[in-house]
Amino acid sequence: MARSLISSQTDEDFNKARNRALFNEIQHLLNPEEATLISFTDIKKMLRPKNEVYKGMQIVPINLIVGSEGRYKDFDNHFFPKSNFLKARWERVDSAVLQSITLPPISLYEAGGLFFVRDGNHRVSVAKMKGQEYIDAEVVSLQSEIKLKPSTSRKNILKQVLNYEKRVFYSETSFGDITDYWSLDFTTPGQYDVIYNHILTHRYYINMNKSEEIPFEDALVSWFNNVYLPVIQALEANHAKRIFKRRTLSDMYIYMIKYWDELKQKFGNDFTIDAAVKDFKKMYSNNSLINRIKNLFAKRKMNLPPL
Repeated sequence: MARSLISSQTDEDFNKARNRALFNEIQHLLNPEEATLISFTDIKKMLRPKNEVYKGMQIVPINLIVGSEGRYKDFDNHFFPKSNFLKARWERVDSAVLQSITLPPISLYEAGGLFFVRDGNHRVSVAKMKGQEYIDAEVVSLQSEIKLKPSTSRKNILKQVLNYEKRVFYSETSFGDITDYWSLDFTTPGQYDVIYNHILTHRYYINMNKSEEIPFEDALVSWFNNVYLPVIQALEANHAKRIFKRRTLSDMYIYMIKYWDELKQKFGNDFTIDAAVKDFKKMYSNNSLINRIKNLFAKRKMNLPPL
């Protein structure tokens, strides 16, 4: 193919890919995060893999490549280019493909059965644009018990991870069968481990005054009735959910326990949960910019995650 024809074709290909990214962005104006390429760092935090294993060269289905380690802001969730500054490099890759030049393998991370680009984002973008089904890749696998279904949305993957964590927690602790409470839900991963540690800590304090350790199931019931439910009831009585609409009551329990502990250290153990919730609600409900900044620094000082 003549050089001028190749140049013309690569220019046309890039413009098509760029227009698809623009159209995708317009389709998701109300929910722009749904059109964003998934960050591998975010997925790694969700899955909390145990270790990495080098898998070597593989032929990888391109539809299973759903994110990127470092260039997730440059491409949309279908790997179409989001900016014209990508054009020169994108067109060089496209030109090589048009001339049947063999390109080096890309580098991928595998996590939960999905793949994330370490190196080769432009090659993946061109391959997706051309409808290519497979690509050669050097793969490093992150070992995780969670197996993910293909998705181009971080939100969908987060939902899968949370559902898995809840299923494992309820199964291993018999939480639902013991308490008949099936609404222990969170919006961020890793919180079921926090709950498990709360139960173990509660069990430790109960056992301090006993000659024989109580069973885990008894500690779970005691924690649920004497710690968890009183906090939830205080949150509901003070209508705290109206302020934190995107969070679950269980999310707020985690925040509230940390905050209450800080207040008890400052004012003594007689500081009630109801007073703590009222103070917590007041701190977060103030809409002035100055107070928001003050509250942000206060949360960082107490190591509270943002609501």
